[in-house]
Amino acid sequence: MRIEVYDSTLRDGAQAEGISYSLEDKLLIARRLDALGVHYIEGGWPNPTNPKDLAFFQEAKKLDLKARVTAFGSTRRATNAPEDDDTLQTLLAADTESIALFGKSWTLHATEILRTTLEGNVQLIEDSVAYLVDHGREVVYDAEHFFDGYKADAAYAVETLQAAERGGARILVLCDTNGGTLTSEMGEIIADVKTIIGIPFGIHTHNDSGVGVANALAAVELGAVQVQGTFNGYGERCGNANLCSILPNLELKMGYETVGAEKLVELMGFSRFLSEIANVYHDHRQPFIGESAFAHKGGAHVDGVMKVAHSFEHIEPEQVGNERRFLVSDQSGGATIVSKLQRFLPEIDKQDPLVAKVLERVKQLEHQGYQFEAAEGSFELLARRVQGTYEDLFALINFRTINRKTGAQTEDAEAIVKVDVNGREYHTVASGDGPVNALDRALRKALEQEFPALRQVHLEDYKVRVLSSGDGTAAKVRVLIESSDGRDVWGTVGVSGNVIEASWIALTDSLHYKLMKDALAVEEALEERTATG
Repeated sequence: MRIEVYDSTLRDGAQAEGISYSLEDKLLIARRLDALGVHYIEGGWPNPTNPKDLAFFQEAKKLDLKARVTAFGSTRRATNAPEDDDTLQTLLAADTESIALFGKSWTLHATEILRTTLEGNVQLIEDSVAYLVDHGREVVYDAEHFFDGYKADAAYAVETLQAAERGGARILVLCDTNGGTLTSEMGEIIADVKTIIGIPFGIHTHNDSGVGVANALAAVELGAVQVQGTFNGYGERCGNANLCSILPNLELKMGYETVGAEKLVELMGFSRFLSEIANVYHDHRQPFIGESAFAHKGGAHVDGVMKVAHSFEHIEPEQVGNERRFLVSDQSGGATIVSKLQRFLPEIDKQDPLVAKVLERVKQLEHQGYQFEAAEGSFELLARRVQGTYEDLFALINFRTINRKTGAQTEDAEAIVKVDVNGREYHTVASGDGPVNALDRALRKALEQEFPALRQVHLEDYKVRVLSSGDGTAAKVRVLIESSDGRDVWGTVGVSGNVIEASWIALTDSLHYKLMKDALAVEEALEERTATG
């Protein structure tokens, strides 16, 4: 059975604290949502006070999307006839095939928010839906606050649904707008309601009680044919039900069709794309598509996964575009180290003496505050240095940084660096926005003369973590740098009681890694050339 996927990332998701999409962002996301295979894309509320959403619907017509782009809005005002209501007219002007119309299900909202009578609220729901249907639109009726309304007055809440049904709505969507309904009571309510209504129903849940996804899945089990939600769970307050969890649960565990298995493998990539566009940190601990979802750290877990993957994994990570990761830490056993080393030493096994040597070195460094979970570059350098197959191509002689501040005016930082490259001393000076930036520029000025490929390396991310906050300004810090050369991305780490030194360690490791990577690529090319004669 196919479940309709109704996405509200561009409307409900944009109401999340800290998220604001530009028109260009919304159009870009809409293209990617369509490519992912969702069935409905709710573009926003087109009203005269929101020119961005009005423009979105005009521009979206040019995209030739397969999904139904849907305008969202409310029933008419109690004092207006449908033909004189600005909201309904603007919804029609958006010129979408489908319109999501919300109305009040709760007596409290009818009398205290709309300030109309209960009978008047029922009438305006029916009139509004009928008016849009008469103008050739498919109406998805969102019964706002339905579960709170049902708990307050079940007969009245159902009466509002029947009004939308009489008006010609194609589907009735039961909304847990406050996110306060628990799964058990939601099940009881849906079991009653579905015996009364005569058209299909859908579900729209929020996560204020932490059960948004569970409620959506339970509603499908009870007969809902449409699921509304947002990707990454973005939304007002605690967010909406997360489609990144709903879709794989429905497809992989419950036997329903949503976007299809061939699209589901793109889920993690889409989730990360959305985080980038929203300028929000990607939640590593999200189920299914978080970077930590299939990351194994404990030695016994790693050993088990390497023997039988599903012994510690509920699905194959590749089904949602994720991958299995083994984390290097002081809890690691030989199996973890083997799995990491096999990336560049595929023939190594647990009995190889290198495994024990690398594990011992990792544990020593982690005792000092190092962490290699997000520093694959530093780990590979460590392993190759222990193995004796890589020697650093440059070495620090000394460096000095200077920061000058005059009154309220801060001047550029300056760095002086001396490094040894193959017995040749380079002495360079550079300025920067801060001491780390100045060090980076001075070091590159020296090294790029010998290693032009380092011009390709640029900083992607820079993070500082205080390791012993009780020591105040004397605390140790850990610096994690993410670098890229346009093809690969790698992380490096440094630890010190001095944030400049910790940054230097991570920074130089990032450049050492690039040089090592390029040298290995040359070696492999020579070996292939020799092998082919």
